[in-house]
Amino acid sequence: MQTIEQLLESKNIRVTAMRLLIYKFLVNKQVAVTLSDIEKTFEKADRTTLYRTIKTFEDNAIVHQIDDGTGITKYALCEIGCNCEIETDLHLHFHCNNCGETICLTEHKIPQIKVPEGFVSENVNLVVKGVCDKCSGQ
Repeated sequence: MQTIEQLLESKNIRVTAMRLLIYKFLVNKQVAVTLSDIEKTFEKADRTTLYRTIKTFEDNAIVHQIDDGTGITKYALCEIGCNCEIETDLHLHFHCNNCGETICLTEHKIPQIKVPEGFVSENVNLVVKGVCDKCSGQ
C-alpha cells in the first residue's frame, strides 16, 4: 500500500508537514469538508497555506470540488486512480438535509452525458439530497 508521502511524490508534490496533516484530516473525515472546516481544525496555520494546499491537491487529482447546492464549496479525497475527468470518474454525491454532511457515493457512477455538437463539458455534478443513514436511524 502506498504511503501518503509516496502518493504526494508520485504526483510531483513536495511533502510538507502541513500537506501530510491536511491529507490525514481528509482521510479521517470521510465526508466532504469546506475550507472553513480545515481552517477551524488548523487554527494556527496560515490561511493562505491551507488554501494553497487544497488547490495543489485539487490540481493534482488528490481532492475534488463538490458543489452540493449550499453555496459553499466542499472538498473530498479522490479515489486511488482517479483523475477527475468528465469521461471516466464522475460519481454521485449525497447531501443530508438534516446534518448538512455531503458524502461521495463513488460506487454510483454518473453516465457520460453527450452534449450537442459544439458544446464543451467542463464540469458535471449530480447531488442527491435527502436524509443520510445516520440521521434516518437506518
